[in-house]
Amino acid sequence: MEDPPASVTVCEDGPLLLRGPFTLRTQDGAVVDPGRATVALCRCGRSAIKPFCDGTHKAIGFQAPSAPASKRPLDDV
Repeated sequence: MEDPPASVTVCEDGPLLLRGPFTLRTQDGAVVDPGRATVALCRCGRSAIKPFCDGTHKAIGFQAPSAPASKRPLDDV
């Protein structure tokens, strides 16, 4: 049986949850071992363990919706 595709879940006021088979790489192409099948990626920019989330978003009051606040510029093209 084939693995389901990777998925990204945007958490309101929190991280991006990445689930499924994926390869995480640096901008230079080096593979980053996530250590698990599901990872939380930082969205607030303040994590001490970037690119992974360490929960700092809660302490700093990070706010962001889980869906786009408006249409994207290219949606009407």
